[in-house]
Amino acid sequence: MKPTLMRPVGLPPSASTPLVTPLMPAVAYASETPDALDAQYDGHVRGYTYAREGHPNADVLARRIDALEGCSDGLVTGSGMAAVTAALLGLCRSGDHVVGGDQLYGRSLRMMKEDLPRLGIATSMADPTDAAAFAAAFRPETRLALIEVVSNPTLRIADLAGIAEVCKARGVLLVVDNTFTTPAAITPFDWGADVVLHSVTKLLAGHSDVTLGWIAAKTPELTRKLYDFIVTTGMTPSPFDCWLAERGMLSFGLRFAHAQQTARRLADHLAGQKGVRRVLYPTRDDHPDRARAQRVLRGLGGNMMSFELDGGRAQANAFAAAAKGIAFAPTLGDVGTTLSHPASSSHRALGAEARAGLGITEGFFRVSVGLEEAEALIATFDDGLRAAGAAA
Repeated sequence: MKPTLMRPVGLPPSASTPLVTPLMPAVAYASETPDALDAQYDGHVRGYTYAREGHPNADVLARRIDALEGCSDGLVTGSGMAAVTAALLGLCRSGDHVVGGDQLYGRSLRMMKEDLPRLGIATSMADPTDAAAFAAAFRPETRLALIEVVSNPTLRIADLAGIAEVCKARGVLLVVDNTFTTPAAITPFDWGADVVLHSVTKLLAGHSDVTLGWIAAKTPELTRKLYDFIVTTGMTPSPFDCWLAERGMLSFGLRFAHAQQTARRLADHLAGQKGVRRVLYPTRDDHPDRARAQRVLRGLGGNMMSFELDGGRAQANAFAAAAKGIAFAPTLGDVGTTLSHPASSSHRALGAEARAGLGITEGFFRVSVGLEEAEALIATFDDGLRAAGAAA
């Protein structure tokens, strides 16, 4: 056998190009010379060096999300919480102050209340539906504000325009988590956001088989700070997850439209059923922020809804067990409908009293509506309601 070198062989020459983005799991990329490598690091030419610093599958996915959000140079991270962490720790330092919406995702709340203070970053929480409340929480050292356009899981609509105006006047960076709403409903940069982020894991990828985040800033200076923090702390996304997420995004628009239509039908149905105390869906007439939903979300209610059963944990257990085929799982945005119980999952760490202050009881459920036909979904929820009623 003739001795051969192991690497590199290179790809076979071809006059055609692949229809599907190739999966590129390479950890490192070879350069011709030290000068060529210097040219890449100095920004004179584009290229890849080490996967932690960027790889093709992440960039392809990032450009797809950039196009939806109307921006450029977004960065993909290993999870949605990695994107949140990059914003909070990559853009703040000890001595800064951060204001967050009081109904953020549970882990975002934990980071605000526990992790940032131990690192010397003070935090306050305020009602995002009230721009004046946000303004009142600001201090001279306030560096950043973090909000979600639609709160999790009570689906309140933030006063995005008012908060953006206050942030601009006070020189505070506005970071918007657009996971719940997605760019199909709103593009926060158009409303004055400085940074926008997503848990790509959810509706953008849409199949519950990847864990990824995305974050982008409106200025090169902020983008560089985010990039350096992400690379240094190793928030690298998996090439395979990026490849799967890109495939999932090809159907995002169709999935969003179908799930949104079904979510409204399910919300209207549940609102008229015995044993249901209340239903929350942004475009229903009984939603407390309906007028703002029409203005901010352009009348698009999205695929998320919440409802509250009469009773407590016994009724919740009975409902979840009887709604066969609906996954009881703490996630959202899947092609299949999922049911989440915040008191036992996303908001369990808050304690009963804090949850009650947010309107989250033992009978409260969040629903991420998927691609099932509305009639089948309604019938399954009716099975759950009958079981909950029998458990009363």
